[in-house]
Amino acid sequence: MSRYNKEIIIGIIPVALIFLLFIQVNVVPLLFAGVIVFAILYYIRTRSNGAMTNNRRNKAKSPAFLSFDDIGGQERAKKELREGLEFLIKRDLTDHFGIRPMKGILLTGPPGTGKTLLAKAAAQFTGSVFLASSGSEFVEMYVGVGASRVRDLFKEARQQATKEEKESAIIFIDEIDAIGGKRDGGQQKEYDQTLNQLLTEMDGIDSEETPRILLIAATNRKEMLDPALLRPGRFDRQIEVDLPDKKGRLHILRIHAKNKPLDEHVDLEKLADETFSFSGAQLEAVMNEGAIYAMREDLKLISQSHLSLAIDKVMMGERTDRESTKEERERVAVHELGHALVAEVVRPGSVSQVSLSPRGQALGYVRHNPQKEQYLYTKSFLEHQIMIALGGSAAEELIYGDRSTGSRNDFEQAISIVSTMMDAGLTRLGIIDRRMVTTEQLMSENGYILEELTQRTRELLRSKQHVFACSLDIMQREEVLSGSRFRTILQEVQQSTA
Repeated sequence: MSRYNKEIIIGIIPVALIFLLFIQVNVVPLLFAGVIVFAILYYIRTRSNGAMTNNRRNKAKSPAFLSFDDIGGQERAKKELREGLEFLIKRDLTDHFGIRPMKGILLTGPPGTGKTLLAKAAAQFTGSVFLASSGSEFVEMYVGVGASRVRDLFKEARQQATKEEKESAIIFIDEIDAIGGKRDGGQQKEYDQTLNQLLTEMDGIDSEETPRILLIAATNRKEMLDPALLRPGRFDRQIEVDLPDKKGRLHILRIHAKNKPLDEHVDLEKLADETFSFSGAQLEAVMNEGAIYAMREDLKLISQSHLSLAIDKVMMGERTDRESTKEERERVAVHELGHALVAEVVRPGSVSQVSLSPRGQALGYVRHNPQKEQYLYTKSFLEHQIMIALGGSAAEELIYGDRSTGSRNDFEQAISIVSTMMDAGLTRLGIIDRRMVTTEQLMSENGYILEELTQRTRELLRSKQHVFACSLDIMQREEVLSGSRFRTILQEVQQSTA
């Protein structure tokens, strides 16, 4: 509202009240209603201004220097992102080829893979003003507030870029699914208006406009986004930021090791092997927790053992002080040895450590040696995975004659793998569409596979039963049995029974 209009309204209101009093109209209800309306409008305006203030705080006029070289494990994503950013800094070349500048780049992938870091590096790469926000900041119960905040964010980006004499600005919205979810025609008018305003702002980013605005957004739930947001002309490029492979994990570990005093015998390549399927955030946590373990022991250097303990903590949580009875500890040892024995038979050399140390909700665990970077799995590989999962319960049945509740997670894992086999056409049902198969058929096949593999697991453990007697005593006394020592026991038992 302009200053001129405000002055007109301020002049009219007292004149109208005097006129109503003159004709003997009770103005008290009107005054009361006016106060309520004023309070509501003032509250909405204050919240909107507060959002603008937060945006100003969040913007990085010159963010802490972060280049693409400082981000490990995402070479493909960095290459795609750099290519998209070229349109901001090479206008002559894009005009020559008639390329329309990108309006939006969507970063998708699991949590902790570096999507926010990529957005910050993009700002440095282009020399742009950088404004960061979260999708939840635009969600309000009052209709129109979220849309207003979207307008303010884009306006702030243009103003700040002009003020700093920069040709471009990058707006980063994290967790964009909070405002960009699919519209279902329901009563969530506030969400719809906020999304509509975002779509309008992206459409309104003129390719000839200076400064240019590029919207970078991140989400780990791409399937929830509205199709109108994903179409070309809005998010022109959708970049998958996936979990790093071994080479990427090694790069990330080296980055986070720069400011840490590592022992000369620390092997980061071995650590990269042992952290299969870890995200960048988890790898950073491993290095950080390793440093904490060294500090607890009042040491000056971080050793390989500290980092090994850190991997266990990141995977399963801190070691607990949970006390258990001798009988329970023995059953847990039998259970974990069952997993380890099956794993070592079906995949020789795969066991790294068997432990009775309780961590998180686990009373014990088996750590396996690093897996190879593998993206395709055969039927035999998946069957072996199921047998390893069933090894704990089968060992309890063999030694005690019954099972315990400690097998619940193992069964969930086994059922999940069976489901994968069905979807891949690796069962007796062949290639199926789940919508065309009855629940009874699926349950029957699931039961058949699990029963057959359970029987194979029992037979395997029965043939190696003497290993339990030799290993249980060591497990209960020392709590930890290394993979090499376990393999030595297995070989000695095989030789003695041959």
